[in-house]
Amino acid sequence: MLVVDSKTSILGIGEDTLDAAGAGLTAREVAQQGVVWPEIAELLDSRRADVDAFLAPLLARPDLRIVLTGAGTSAFIGECLVPALLRQGLRAEAVPTTDLVSGPLSFLQPAVPTLLVSFGRSGSSPESVAAVALADQLVDNVHHLVITCNADGELYRMAEGRSNALAILLPEATHDRGFAMTTSFTSMLLSAALAFDAVADDAVQAPSAAARQLLESALPLLKELVAQRFKRVVYLGSNELRGLAREAALKLLELTDGQVVALFDSPLGFRHGPKTIVNDRTLVVVMLSNDAHARRYDLDLLRELRNDGRAGRVLALSGIAEPALGGDCMLLQGVDDANDLALALPYIVFCQSYALLQSLDLGLRPDTPSVSGTVNRVVRGVTIYPCEGKSDVSGR
Repeated sequence: MLVVDSKTSILGIGEDTLDAAGAGLTAREVAQQGVVWPEIAELLDSRRADVDAFLAPLLARPDLRIVLTGAGTSAFIGECLVPALLRQGLRAEAVPTTDLVSGPLSFLQPAVPTLLVSFGRSGSSPESVAAVALADQLVDNVHHLVITCNADGELYRMAEGRSNALAILLPEATHDRGFAMTTSFTSMLLSAALAFDAVADDAVQAPSAAARQLLESALPLLKELVAQRFKRVVYLGSNELRGLAREAALKLLELTDGQVVALFDSPLGFRHGPKTIVNDRTLVVVMLSNDAHARRYDLDLLRELRNDGRAGRVLALSGIAEPALGGDCMLLQGVDDANDLALALPYIVFCQSYALLQSLDLGLRPDTPSVSGTVNRVVRGVTIYPCEGKSDVSGR
């Protein structure tokens, strides 16, 4: 776990000032990620025998359906992972717990062997717990992989002692105490990517170093963006980075308490209507893929948006240097060979940092940004209704 000295600063702001402004938790959790990720890689390496023993027989089944699930940010982890798993020849889908719980008979297939991969920072949201129970109730042959940050959460406890379940408990440092999920998001994403061999163990150091450097090198650019006070921000990304764009948009929406409207899409999809949101108060952030094929489409839209001249600013995030990026670009160092899942890690640190600084500039308290108090760190007020389907076979 990263311990930051009280005299140091994060994103150019002293820690005492951050604490007084109600931003200390979130700032530390954003800043620590480049240090935490190698710990995640070590953890997965130490659990490799258990993980492989659990997953290998399941992944060898050609009829296996993998359902990646979670609520809110945790659901977006699955959206980031699905393209990489599909390239491995696996049948993978991202279905939020919020969909599974409201429509279990629509999203769970009783006769199809299923691996339900549940992500949860607290592991205690009502929908996450209910999704596991519903899968047990409705699916004939179901297994559970739980990735969570909380040893006291319901998901972790439910997985213990079950032959059809495996839990990966992440270090305490990943259990964000601030409102917004930051370290927990990237750590659960990385853990799953390592578990499914979508990111190699030795590929973690480069994004970790890029994230640590970014916190210093990106500061002048971040300050410029904050000073421009954009009213609308659009994040665009292809394939794995589309799910990341969705998370980036949510992070800005959450930390600015809805004062900045945030949207996400793919670069190709953006032309099909959503592009109408662009005006002179709009920042568009294009997260460029390292995949050569997808990158061509990303660059086409980047050029188009700049030629349109309508957006207040069009910024490129890139792991590869090339003239087509133009001058308005945040170039990450040392990740030109990273796949897009690994590239997503430092990309989101940039987006989290911008959201944090914008929140402070708006006079909010990022650790508890909801002024009305109607949005909470762990969702409350959800009533779970019984599903009249197959008889309950949980506890097997």
